[in-house]
Amino acid sequence: MIRSTIIAEVRGRRVWDSRARPTVEAEVVLAGGARGRAIAPAGASRGAGEAVELRDGGPRLSGLDVRHAVASIEGPIRQALLGMDAELLEGVDRRLLEIDGTPDLARLGGNATVAVSMAVAHAAAAAAGMPLWQWLATLAGTEPLLPLPEIQIFGGGAHAGRRVDIQDFLVVCPNAGDLAEALDRTAAVYHAAGELLAKLGRLYGVADEGGFWPAFGRNEEGLELLVRAIEAAGFVPGEDVAICLDIAASEWGRKGRYRLACDGRELDSDGLAELLLQWVARYPIVSLEDPFAEDDPAAFARLRAALPRPVQIVGDDLLVTDAARVQAAARRGACTTVLLKPNQRGTLSGTLAAWQAAREAGLGGIASARSGESEDVTICHLAVGWGIPQIKVGAMARGERTAKWNELLRLAERRPHLPFAGDRGLQLRSVSR
Repeated sequence: MIRSTIIAEVRGRRVWDSRARPTVEAEVVLAGGARGRAIAPAGASRGAGEAVELRDGGPRLSGLDVRHAVASIEGPIRQALLGMDAELLEGVDRRLLEIDGTPDLARLGGNATVAVSMAVAHAAAAAAGMPLWQWLATLAGTEPLLPLPEIQIFGGGAHAGRRVDIQDFLVVCPNAGDLAEALDRTAAVYHAAGELLAKLGRLYGVADEGGFWPAFGRNEEGLELLVRAIEAAGFVPGEDVAICLDIAASEWGRKGRYRLACDGRELDSDGLAELLLQWVARYPIVSLEDPFAEDDPAAFARLRAALPRPVQIVGDDLLVTDAARVQAAARRGACTTVLLKPNQRGTLSGTLAAWQAAREAGLGGIASARSGESEDVTICHLAVGWGIPQIKVGAMARGERTAKWNELLRLAERRPHLPFAGDRGLQLRSVSR
């Protein structure tokens, strides 16, 4: 008798993301009738070590079409996975890597493989009669946790026409009692920020991830206005609502030189570190993501050592959800936290390996969506099931963002016993080196 979890069909589908660009959806059907679907996201700012998105090239849709990636799913991926057991996700993911045969999934496309990997997990969870988060927790042996939201208020960098150098101005609510309260506070800050921008004539539009697209004259203006918005919403900066920055320095820095176009100046690594230290002293900043470029890892460790108070240092482009890079960064004392993006690795198993490496090294984690997103909510289930203590999926505006915040609210409602990370989710403690 054929097991009900045997993969019976694999399909690829060309769908659309939040930037009106084609992306890849995979659908997996099991012998017992269970199905799973998932959509690959896409990043605008990408680390050099990420899995490669397979795009068609040529004049059509600026070369960004994904017909070749869909063909990967319906051709070699389908042939390789038919008859495999969806419950054995690590084996499925290993097979995807084997048939691709390149170190960065350039042949099949990381967008094709991550969609298939996620769809297989969804199908296996459906066959087991479990929500995806529970199935993932059971498979990995992890303790589920509702993550602390890290939510964008202002978008910049590659997400907003580079009108400001800093990519994300975000907030967290360290002392919120639960997920709903954190979202309520953030919504109040978001609206207050929008009103302030409109009054000042600084509102240009809405950025890729739903935050306001500001017309700031200098980068620090974003910090000044965000503090004002927190206060206008009736909260105490640093206590009720704190600030996180995604510097995304790889986008405007290279070989230890950093050009801040918004400020009209160029700094070396030490100069940028001094600027960030000044901001930490003046503003209630609790997290700095990619404060330096990915080719400047020593600067991460120097900044950590120089910080006057605990601040979370997050590696994204530096680590690209890679277990070996996480281990190396931990040895150098470069980061306290790893950003986890499944499409950077191309499979769920690779993403889990990076998270396990982080936990073994005493690092925290943030489950992260991308700037090009869809209604897919897999990232929410990964965060909850694997016990990743923070999540970052954009602002509280635009449907591809609210789909994820609302899914987390549903999970909290359906499983009220799930613990909420709260301020424990912030990796602010000193990490031994």
